[in-house]
Amino acid sequence: MLAGRRIVLGVTGGVAAYKAAYLARRLIERGAVVRPVMTEAATHFLGPHTLAAITGSRPVTNLFVADDVSPHTMLGRWADVVVVAPATAATIARLANGLSDDAVSATVLATASPVVIAPAMHTEMWQHPATVANVERLKSFGYHIVAPASGPLAGGDTGVGRLAEPEQIADAVAAVFARGPLTGVDVLVTAGGTREAIDRVRYLGNHSSGKMGNAIAAAAARRGATVTLVTAAQGIEHPRVSVVPVESAAEMAEAAWAAAGAADVAVMAAAVADFRPVASAEGKLRRSDGPPTIELEATPDILGGIAAMSPRPFLVGFAAEVGGLDEAVSKARRKGVDLLVANDVSAPGSGFGTETNQVTLILPDGATEPWQLMSKDDVAERLWDRISEMCTWEGPST
Repeated sequence: MLAGRRIVLGVTGGVAAYKAAYLARRLIERGAVVRPVMTEAATHFLGPHTLAAITGSRPVTNLFVADDVSPHTMLGRWADVVVVAPATAATIARLANGLSDDAVSATVLATASPVVIAPAMHTEMWQHPATVANVERLKSFGYHIVAPASGPLAGGDTGVGRLAEPEQIADAVAAVFARGPLTGVDVLVTAGGTREAIDRVRYLGNHSSGKMGNAIAAAAARRGATVTLVTAAQGIEHPRVSVVPVESAAEMAEAAWAAAGAADVAVMAAAVADFRPVASAEGKLRRSDGPPTIELEATPDILGGIAAMSPRPFLVGFAAEVGGLDEAVSKARRKGVDLLVANDVSAPGSGFGTETNQVTLILPDGATEPWQLMSKDDVAERLWDRISEMCTWEGPST
């Protein structure tokens, strides 16, 4: 699994740094090529010459004293995966906040490859709310966390925070390269609510947060897919997700139609405005001028445009309704989608801005499949299970 893989091993300043030497050996034994990078603090616990002897590559310990002009970007581009073991609380905080003031954090920030983090610290530090929040944020980036174990710690203490064993970390690195069920599948996801300009400061919009679309994109990436996320909201950070920010329905249509041609599956979860002002005022409409008359026109039919493509991706539409789903059933038939996900956004805990959603799938034959209320992450996972049952990735099942 690791034969020929290029691994950057980042070592930070904790007593568990000595285990990095064992980890480097285990990775090399599995056929990997390892290049080490160390923080200055790490060199107080593990000699750079030790890692150089094991890996055959001199560790980068300083961004300004190195063989390469830009060692962190060179390593970030070279790596198939970056592993940080041990990762101290300080390093985890830097990575969670995008800081790059040492060789290790700069290398992680400069890579688009998968990142594996193996924390090691005292129990109190591991359980501190700041560390808990930082680890969760790293998970949201798509980083793989190898949780610390319980056992002896520095200073004679015992508790949770002990670095996972090198063999376990090596297994986690190997798992990064395991083929997921969506490996090789290109996915398009739209998310967020579009904004249609009235003037330079006002717009027509809706309450969509983009959370459902983000969850769908993240779930696809976790399964190995290559994802294009066209969003009018805040996107997500993941090595296999390319975020295309847009604002208006016209911008979303252009980006989505461009990506749809190469997609195997398109999941249109965005809340796209149906109408926009015919003309947007150049400046700011003034209250003193009285209520304006705003003439509206239809926005591009993004879903319909993809449905009309030949060939086209397996197409999943979304329908946000209020007070019932009869119109959603009609929309599924009218748009010619392969699957429609409908929800009543007026129902408690369902719809815009919530952490949960209660949806009903509408199948091509008009049959409905109601799901119970669950988190949006769980909806996304279950939706990909359902899509995988219906599609062979060679085109829609209809």
